[in-house]
Amino acid sequence: MSLTPSQGAVILIFSLATALAVVAVASGEPAGTPAQPAANPYARWSNGPPKDPSFFPIAVWLQSPAMARRYHDAGINLYVGLWKGPTEQQLAELKAAGMPVFCEQNEIGLKHVNDPTIIGWMHGDEPDNAQPLAEGKGYGPPVPPEKIVAQYRLVKERDPSRPVMLNLGQGVAWDGWYGRGIRTNHPEDYPEYIKGCDIVSFDIYPVVHGSPEVAGNLWYVARGVQRLAEWSAPGQVVWNCIECTRISSDRKPAPHQVRAEVWISLIHGSMGLLYFVHEWKPRFNEHALPDDPEMLAAVTAINRQIRELAPVLNSPAVPGSVRVTSSNSSVPIAAMAKRYGGPAYVFAVGMRDGQTTGTFKVTDLPQAASAEVLGEGRTIPVRDGTLEDAFGPYDVHLYRIR
Repeated sequence: MSLTPSQGAVILIFSLATALAVVAVASGEPAGTPAQPAANPYARWSNGPPKDPSFFPIAVWLQSPAMARRYHDAGINLYVGLWKGPTEQQLAELKAAGMPVFCEQNEIGLKHVNDPTIIGWMHGDEPDNAQPLAEGKGYGPPVPPEKIVAQYRLVKERDPSRPVMLNLGQGVAWDGWYGRGIRTNHPEDYPEYIKGCDIVSFDIYPVVHGSPEVAGNLWYVARGVQRLAEWSAPGQVVWNCIECTRISSDRKPAPHQVRAEVWISLIHGSMGLLYFVHEWKPRFNEHALPDDPEMLAAVTAINRQIRELAPVLNSPAVPGSVRVTSSNSSVPIAAMAKRYGGPAYVFAVGMRDGQTTGTFKVTDLPQAASAEVLGEGRTIPVRDGTLEDAFGPYDVHLYRIR
């Protein structure tokens, strides 16, 4: 669903009672109410991800287990995917590094059904895209959704104690993605695919994207997360992928853009992140993130802040409400609010490449309060439940209001 703002301020309203992020946006921007879960979403799987409220999934996609300690030091707490695996050696290396994994349920995986290193199973990647034919003969249609559902049932029959993850392609967010072949412009396929998983993820990389329609429009990340939340059944969990390298482009995301994509994801309802760290330009490098000191430092800082805020992000809903007004109608502000341990938290991001000022009205606050802007070394006075702050292009501000 999309909403075109009328003249004047863009307003975002959402209820702390249900902790729903509701985004009012410029033309093409998603709008909706993706819910934050009221209880730990992994509690029903005895061998799934940790139930500790301080755990928030921060994964890396398809990396060598030999790199696990380096990723651990960067705040990564999960591997997703193992090349031609899992193998015995891969699982042994991950176990030694204390790094859990989501992997395919092959013969080796089933032999390790009691191994706590494996905390989830996964389908093959992007079955919604056109699939390569044998002997380089081009591409055929996507994998039918009913096949994904059948595979899911088989995996669950073999092991119901772990969740099954499905990662979908950019067609989740962009209907015009031609990589879907004969199923291009068929978003109705996605609710059917999602029936074949417990955790659903997707990837779109706006900074490095080759299409002018998508390139630079970070809000496509929000659209995909919101759509998955809307298409999912109660109890299903939404994750998404984050770009942090050139991939196959001449452009590379700036740390500021990566941070924006992360918080755009979280504010719109994502409950897990997967960093895509491969790069094909100027040369192939399967672990380009650890080899990029500037980006590695930025991602490490982002992950540290997410870990610190994990209990807040995982917290149940509480009563209350907030309203956000953007002074620039072409730059909407998306936000999410929670309460945890007393303070109120408001997480906000500017959703366009432009300047604006946000006015936040938070209920159930004393007449005079103070908002600490986390990680920025500044505070903002809150009078009668209202605070104001400036936003640059895709700026993120995280407020703790005491």
